[in-house]
Amino acid sequence: MLKNVFRLFRAGRRRKLALVGLLGMGVWLALPARPILPVQPIPANIIDMHCHIAGIGAGNSGCYVAPSLRKNWRYKVYLRSFGVTPKELAAFGDGVIADRISVSLATSHWVRQAVILALDGVVDANGNLDTNHTEVYVPDAFVADACARHTNLLFGASVNPYRKDALERLAWDKAHGAVLVKWIPPIMNINPGDTNLIPFYRKMVELKLPLLCHTGEEKSFSHATELFGDPENLRLPLSLGVTVIAAHIASSEKYHGERGPDRLARLMREYPNLYTDISALTNINKPGCLKEALTKPEFQGRLVYGTDFPLINTLLESPWYSFRLSFAQKWAIWRTPNVWDRDVLLKHDLGVPTETFARSTQLFGASVK
Repeated sequence: MLKNVFRLFRAGRRRKLALVGLLGMGVWLALPARPILPVQPIPANIIDMHCHIAGIGAGNSGCYVAPSLRKNWRYKVYLRSFGVTPKELAAFGDGVIADRISVSLATSHWVRQAVILALDGVVDANGNLDTNHTEVYVPDAFVADACARHTNLLFGASVNPYRKDALERLAWDKAHGAVLVKWIPPIMNINPGDTNLIPFYRKMVELKLPLLCHTGEEKSFSHATELFGDPENLRLPLSLGVTVIAAHIASSEKYHGERGPDRLARLMREYPNLYTDISALTNINKPGCLKEALTKPEFQGRLVYGTDFPLINTLLESPWYSFRLSFAQKWAIWRTPNVWDRDVLLKHDLGVPTETFARSTQLFGASVK
């Protein structure tokens, strides 16, 4: 008798859960479009100024991935997001990744070019690359060569300022077409506020090279010194006249009890040469970040479009995560074949303004091919 009652109870509960699920699905499908800002036209010839590349050293590329990272689950995810396999890299060399990025961009309706980012490593006490403490290394020469072969790829250099020949490397990068310098301080072991870096910053100003600097939480690698992602560390290069683009609005992290975006906003009020990009802000692990970027008064007129490729080619980003898009919008974006076009349409439908999509060209000016 008790068993029969229990079975009826369980069956009733399942029916209730199914009904709730169906109702929830119906509400989700019926949601209207609710963009953060009024939707504006998408401009032509967009530049993605935040696009990563990597390699394993195949084809004498000079790239490096630490053995510990190769054993990490992230490694396989990154390979899939780049659209390559270890066998293909061994057969064709690391340069095949740049070739495929170029082909994908060529089929994009909205994005004309992408800044491909090198990534320097940790430097030892003698000013040389320290592979024992570096997880990923993508040399400037590898990226410069890839960009020379493809007109839709722009060279984003990366120089650890503690290298003994850092100034010479900067000059080489500029001579080979670099449009910016990229840092991820938490994994490169760089303190952007270190006064020893003043000569490096002055050289950047002389060469008119902007600094694209990661700010906020860093979880793409196994280890990171999170304090180096504090936007307040950028006060020194800003005061010296360096144009700085603080990546990711310093999201998802607190410093000394204060939120990263609030610290960044304070700097925006003080320095007109400070910008921030919207790369990765539509990822599922950054809820509310795009809305903050678009509505925070200090960020107005300072936002730059970027994707953080290849992360846009992973499960981190999807239109299905958003409650601000209608079902028709989600479906249309999801069915868009080109990964860059999907990202543009997602951000556009959420309310990213025309000026944000167009700002990369304004920043790089004559540097753009």
